[in-house]
Amino acid sequence: MAVSGSSSVQAARKVLADRLREICKDAGLDGKRLAEACGWHPAKVSRISTAKTSPSADDIRAWCRACGAEDQAEDLIASLRAVEGMWVEWRRMERAGLRQAQEARLPLYERTRWFRSYSPGLIPGLIQTYGYTEDVLRAVQRRRVEIDDVADAVAARMERQHVLYEGQRRFAFLVEESALRNALGEPDTQVEQLEHLLTVAALPNVSLGVVRTTIGRSRMPVEGFWIFDTAQVNVELVSGYLTITQPREVATYADTFAALADIAVYGAKAQALIRAAMNSLG
Repeated sequence: MAVSGSSSVQAARKVLADRLREICKDAGLDGKRLAEACGWHPAKVSRISTAKTSPSADDIRAWCRACGAEDQAEDLIASLRAVEGMWVEWRRMERAGLRQAQEARLPLYERTRWFRSYSPGLIPGLIQTYGYTEDVLRAVQRRRVEIDDVADAVAARMERQHVLYEGQRRFAFLVEESALRNALGEPDTQVEQLEHLLTVAALPNVSLGVVRTTIGRSRMPVEGFWIFDTAQVNVELVSGYLTITQPREVATYADTFAALADIAVYGAKAQALIRAAMNSLG
């Protein structure tokens, strides 16, 4: 897997490794005999059983077959798929185009009741206008996706925004002041987006904070992230999409969000920054 630094991913890998090791022990095999039965080098068994290497689905089938536990193979493969799903490279997520990637996230948004979003560079997708979304996804498509289904992907993201207006949901958005001026397209599109921010900020279930760009601030910008209730964090990195579910790590992101929220400005002060950004666009 591409990311081993996330404790959520590593913990999930360790659970799978522990289950495989228990199956081997229950079969009365040691690592050397298991390796012989699978036709592997003993080092491979060691790497898998200590979670240093993720097994493939075929590796799991061979392991279970050698241990007389073939009935457990499919459940273990399902666990493997869950671990793999915690870290997904963009090229894998978007190999069928951008629309599918947008639609895949809808169930998560619909079951969430408390959203927290921090964005250092762009306006968060849930409060983007059609034109702004089109500029963002077009830039993504040109950079890394061969299939051009931008129009369908924009429509899918717009459809997802119904969660803002339905059900008993709460939203807390934090954006860096620099994100107010990071336009990818025409000035008119950016102005429209900033006007939309003012409208969204007036919703009773929405909190919109702007983290000012100042010298000596107490918290520096970090990677953009979403917190869904208290169960999951999603982080968009340069190379892929990270899903975090480990409670301790989710709590770390929640603490970071709270610290950034403490230095943000809201209400009239946030509106003044948004209007200043609009004025700078002429």
